[in-house]
Amino acid sequence: MELRHLRYFAVLAEELHFGRAAERLHMAQPPLSQRIRDLERELGMRLFDRTRPRIQLTEAGALLLEHVRPVLAGVQTAREAMRRLQPGEAGVLRVGVPPDTKPPVLRTLTESFSRRVPGVLIDLHELTTDEQLVRLREGELDAGVVRHPADTVGLDSGPLARRDLGVVLREDHPCAQDDAPVRLRDLDGTSLVIFPRVMAPRLYDHMLLACRDGGFLPGAIRHARNPDFVHGLVLAARGVHLNEAPTAPLAAGLVWRPLEGVPLAWLTSVVWVPTRHNEAIAAFTDAVGEGLAQAGHRPIEGSQTID
Repeated sequence: MELRHLRYFAVLAEELHFGRAAERLHMAQPPLSQRIRDLERELGMRLFDRTRPRIQLTEAGALLLEHVRPVLAGVQTAREAMRRLQPGEAGVLRVGVPPDTKPPVLRTLTESFSRRVPGVLIDLHELTTDEQLVRLREGELDAGVVRHPADTVGLDSGPLARRDLGVVLREDHPCAQDDAPVRLRDLDGTSLVIFPRVMAPRLYDHMLLACRDGGFLPGAIRHARNPDFVHGLVLAARGVHLNEAPTAPLAAGLVWRPLEGVPLAWLTSVVWVPTRHNEAIAAFTDAVGEGLAQAGHRPIEGSQTID
């Protein structure tokens, strides 16, 4: 049994209402219902009676709750003890960043953060958007740098930064023969190399929808997350890849071209659980904005996330 599933169960057992439990857990109701069903399947018995107007604990659910409460209390006590051991006046800020975050961005944000709150250490974790969202809701991260659209229900978000996307092509591709922006429809039928959907489902679906609306229906979709492997697939004529302009020279045989009309972009922001916001998270948000700006991202004034 996963610890977070037990926590979901305990909160629902206290609230006996999916909507209120989901609100406490800072998550949407459907994922909560699915996690409870997963736990019931794992245990082989129903934990809640859903046939009544108000859900009730079954006998098995009541018994499980007796065992779960001391386990969760012990975990919380251990977490607090570990946090008290952290150095620095305010401890450590645990944050997530996307796996493909560029080195200059990491350098700028860490240096900028240290200037703003020198008494706090920053603990960086390389995590996908969905991995960050899970850990934020579990209390294992204090803040995350995520790409939108994403399931940020119950979370607060800092300003959006935009970085227009182009396409990585083999240098002998017809669309690579001049420096003109590439129209999505000119890629129609070409295979697409893209990150696995599990990394950021909403962003993945959004990108494929934008491609379809632009007249680009991939002949095949190939998944890769490591940049070297991605570029290797493009170089091997296994597809094209949509990404921001490279900050370092591409491998020989590859070129990057902008997209006409900039139909696709990385939309990035810092997110956090509202009740945990503090000076350190505010400093981290500003530091990320500084790092992204230096890497060519543009702030979107007065924007809202497109979740």
